[in-house]
Amino acid sequence: MTEEDFATRVAGVAALAEPVRRDLYLFVAAQPEPVGRDQAAAGVGVARHTAKFHLEKLVEQGLLVTEFRRLTGRQGPGAGRPAKLYRRAPGELAVSLPERRYDLAGQLMAAAIDESSRGETPVREALHRGAASFGASLGEQTRAGLPARRSVDASIGGLCTTLARCGYEPRADAGVVTLRNCPFDALAREHTDLVCGMNLALVTAAADRLDERLAPRLDPDPERCCVVVAVR
Repeated sequence: MTEEDFATRVAGVAALAEPVRRDLYLFVAAQPEPVGRDQAAAGVGVARHTAKFHLEKLVEQGLLVTEFRRLTGRQGPGAGRPAKLYRRAPGELAVSLPERRYDLAGQLMAAAIDESSRGETPVREALHRGAASFGASLGEQTRAGLPARRSVDASIGGLCTTLARCGYEPRADAGVVTLRNCPFDALAREHTDLVCGMNLALVTAAADRLDERLAPRLDPDPERCCVVVAVR
């Protein structure tokens, strides 16, 4: 998660700390159709100008989106101006500290189950292959922005940048990269071997694409990710 992403998510969540704003968001989200300011104001028991102010703030924070529609259904001259309507924005908004990526784990696991159900590939093997494919794509993207001839320290920096985007919180020290956070922590605690294998496959593939001198390995520790990366 970048600083900009974090700031956006925090601002969006913080917007719901204000009671009236939170009530308006919940009211709009609960309606089957987009609602206007008058309906929203009546729904939470506030003045129209108060509802307008907070609804616009929710739009600014990306929690609501707007559309314009004539509520009377009339068309042509005399039909009146279209009303501004509000509805919940698509997508999700969440802040997790430290960062968790259960969405990524779910995607990789669902793809593995799907692949396994269509053939004779064991689910664990399919999961490792899918994680490796994802890690390789990350490594390729990062390698494209690095010089062809580079020091191992530059490759380590590229790997840290890559893994930081996935929530691993990498830290390089004396040629060893430790991953201070497991983005799949709850899953790893319940299904340690499965998730650690997925982590190793992802990180190994990313490192391989960047520099063959980088060697990920399992080094379990309950306080961080089970994978560390060292220089061969």
